[in-house]
Amino acid sequence: MADRSPVPATKGAQTRRAILEAAIGRFGRDGYRSTSVADIARDAGVGGSVAYTYFADKEALFLAALDEDAAALIHEGLTAAFGEPGNSDWPETLLFTLVAAVQRRPLARRLLGGLEPGVTDRVLEIPALAELRKACAERLGTEQLAGTVRSDIDPTVVGNGLVIILLSLLMSIVQLGADVAGPYTGDVRAVFAAALDRRPSPGQPDLGPTA
Repeated sequence: MADRSPVPATKGAQTRRAILEAAIGRFGRDGYRSTSVADIARDAGVGGSVAYTYFADKEALFLAALDEDAAALIHEGLTAAFGEPGNSDWPETLLFTLVAAVQRRPLARRLLGGLEPGVTDRVLEIPALAELRKACAERLGTEQLAGTVRSDIDPTVVGNGLVIILLSLLMSIVQLGADVAGPYTGDVRAVFAAALDRRPSPGQPDLGPTA
């Protein structure tokens, strides 16, 4: 029987990973301006110039760290929302998972919180968002075939719009706090249900506002 055990990462890959993780932590805690590549190298346990072997400059390292942290955040959301094929409440699952997960993603939280104005406009260009848009569009298309989502919508367009709404909600929650946004959870669920024309299953409560 063939050995299917994972191939160990090369030393170079391990070093790059250590630098990237240190960058996520340091940038997330102190921000771009207050962080130096030397700080990150020290946190990663490597020499001061080693980071430049893997990243052209501080900005390149920052953007790579941002993409990595955001990708991990979105992966958590995708796993929770689409891990179960029959999860009809996946938009809500996706939102709630992202809200919880962002607390563990310091750099993504910092960006969504508006604390890095120099790159705020890059939020929509995060590579992992393309994967999220595709997943949403595919699920909507599948639900159209199953008759649980209205047939007159373009799943790609609505999937893209859904991602924008989720991102806007996530930014609002990060900036205002979950306690402020929490009371509107039921309203958000009602909007999702109305937009997609999904009907509650027998025995399930209507997706109206919560008390």
